[in-house]
Amino acid sequence: MSETHHTTTPSRTPDEPRSPQQVADDVVARVLARAGTALQAGGTVHSSYDGQQLDLEERTSLRRVAGLSTELQDVTEVEYRELRLENVVLVGVWGQGTVQDAEVSLRELAALAETAGSRVLEGVLQRRAKPDPSTYLGSGKAAELATVVAAVGADTVVVDGELAPSQRRALEDVVRVKVVDRTALILDIFAQHAKSREGKAQVELAQLEYLLPRLRGWGESMSRQAGGQVGGAGAGMGSRGPGETKIELDRRRIRNRMAKLRREIAAMEPARLTKRASRKRNAIPSVAIAGYTNAGKSSLLNRLTHAGVLVENALFATLDPTVRRAETVDGRVYTLADTVGFVRALPHQLVEAFRSTLEEVADADLILHVVDASHPDPEGQIAAVRHVFADIPGAMDVPEIIVLNKADLATPEAIARLRSRELHSIVVSAHSGEGIEELQDLIADQLPRPGVAVDLVVPYGRGDLVSRVHEHGDIELEEHTPDGTHLRARVDETLAAELETSAARRA
Repeated sequence: MSETHHTTTPSRTPDEPRSPQQVADDVVARVLARAGTALQAGGTVHSSYDGQQLDLEERTSLRRVAGLSTELQDVTEVEYRELRLENVVLVGVWGQGTVQDAEVSLRELAALAETAGSRVLEGVLQRRAKPDPSTYLGSGKAAELATVVAAVGADTVVVDGELAPSQRRALEDVVRVKVVDRTALILDIFAQHAKSREGKAQVELAQLEYLLPRLRGWGESMSRQAGGQVGGAGAGMGSRGPGETKIELDRRRIRNRMAKLRREIAAMEPARLTKRASRKRNAIPSVAIAGYTNAGKSSLLNRLTHAGVLVENALFATLDPTVRRAETVDGRVYTLADTVGFVRALPHQLVEAFRSTLEEVADADLILHVVDASHPDPEGQIAAVRHVFADIPGAMDVPEIIVLNKADLATPEAIARLRSRELHSIVVSAHSGEGIEELQDLIADQLPRPGVAVDLVVPYGRGDLVSRVHEHGDIELEEHTPDGTHLRARVDETLAAELETSAARRA
């Protein structure tokens, strides 16, 4: 291994103070020792509530294939969405915060890279106040990175941050392999995991918005096409002026594609709004499950509803929202919506593209904010999710329950610390079932109750109305009389009007 290998700390005497860079090198060594975190931490563990998980085998079969190069001469930017990450070197700049913050961030980057199907070979973490405006790492460190990349045979560099187009170009010119920033990596994972037509359109729109200012050509792709009425070499009018470059042509095609995708997404919105309006019209309360990626949201949905949705120990396993029917312990029907997971510095392109999906959160009557209590920095995850909530109009006004999941893996100290910070919280394990009954009781207590009191007799011929009162109302008294079913209950306004009309007709 080259002497510039960044996981070996130089020998020193026990009393000698450690430099910031030595501390950074230790962080890289620890991250690489458990490289990837999510995918190598024992794999995915399912419970009987998760169903047959037929989608998991299909997803696993679509993992990246080895042997497909991503070196500059082999990849064109127009095919950016087909990017194949293979053997990668992680790069981070540790500016502010503690060494634990730097380690959590780099470990998350390793998990993202492995979720995208790559293999983490090496890492470089530089201690500096802020990234270099030219090459992110600075010219000297960038040259060292090039040596590391060549030594380990990496074909991609993954940077823990969002690079300006000029920074990415400059760094690629130094390391001579593909450079991918954190935003592009997340977009690539979303592209792999989206299944629904709307989800695929949303991801592609986000990718194109990211790609547009970052188009780059090499060699022949930068040559100009002749403009005007050129019929042959050196002939006539129009041959003097340059026509569109390939890169300009690509930009125009991308803008046209983005406009088409926006029209498609807008055309899909009425169907979702109709479903949502139907639930509102029938006064069905809704609960949104939200939280950081890989916090256990889908496992919790399966535990509460036996939905059998895909559960995978990887980041962003769920992209397409799943809405399932559930019942409170007292028999009231409500819906549970599993939403896309959030992450630190979620690319703004994704927030915009998925805005229609994220509105499920704002329209809910209650948010179950699921937190991985066993994570090294759960407080940071909670803050990241609430940061995204702040970008969704109305989301911050919805009542929120902090669900501290993975209690079977978390330390008692971590749970006690989180419960002292988040007063409206509950401790559960979607895997073992711990705390699930208490959570169901809390959901029943927090969901809005019908507001109109009725005391009337429903004709026996309108059993459908009685059934709806059972589903959506609070029944205080139900007795059978010679004239019909006597009900004393609380229901929503629409159902109250129908009950009153039915009782009036009987009279």
